[in-house]
Amino acid sequence: MSRASNPYRGFRFLAEIISEAVWLYHCFSFSLWKVELILATRGIEVSYETIREWGLRFGRDFANTLRRRRPKPGDQWFLDDVFIRIRGKQHYLWRAIDQNGVVLDIPVQSRRNTKGAMRFFRKLLKGLHYAPRVVITDKLKTYAAAKRGMRLGNEDRQSQYLNNRCEVLHQLTRRRERHMQRFKSAQQAQQFLSSHSPVHNDFQLHRHLISSSEHRAARARAFTVWREVTGLAQVS
Repeated sequence: MSRASNPYRGFRFLAEIISEAVWLYHCFSFSLWKVELILATRGIEVSYETIREWGLRFGRDFANTLRRRRPKPGDQWFLDDVFIRIRGKQHYLWRAIDQNGVVLDIPVQSRRNTKGAMRFFRKLLKGLHYAPRVVITDKLKTYAAAKRGMRLGNEDRQSQYLNNRCEVLHQLTRRRERHMQRFKSAQQAQQFLSSHSPVHNDFQLHRHLISSSEHRAARARAFTVWREVTGLAQVS
């Protein structure tokens, strides 16, 4: 890797330390202070504010690269939304995943209406040359209205229970929200979630659904991808 293309150029800490700090912060439900403590146990003295800057600067780039490498989404999409309160004002966090548990998008919007749902669908379909075969939602009528407005002819299933896999992921966001002492703005929430989701998703290997050998192989592949995405494979 040339000096001009090295994203870590000019930083006092090694690429391995920076990438590990970003990985710890986004892969686990750790606060910045906990990441600082973990690094301190390894003799690495770095402040949580520096870790925050690394997360902002590198997290987005890593997430974008992971998103580009993401396999083609499945043909079953699960959609759900949950409200979050930002500076006293209610916002809505929309989430879409496929049948493999891959997070497709997490937009933060101020409204939960047909217009917002249509904007959500457009983001999901952007760049795809097909529509999902099945869309599974809760019983919110906004989704059906948006589908009619966009003339999507796919099968629509509305059930409170079929959508549980999507609702479970909201709990992870709630946990991170508590660690961050709530989001300070819609922009901050969107920026964090857009970076957090691809990194976290890449290491969620559904351990209970595969054998030990398959899990170890999948974990090794995830670390290989991470080293390639962060540039460690080239700077090592």
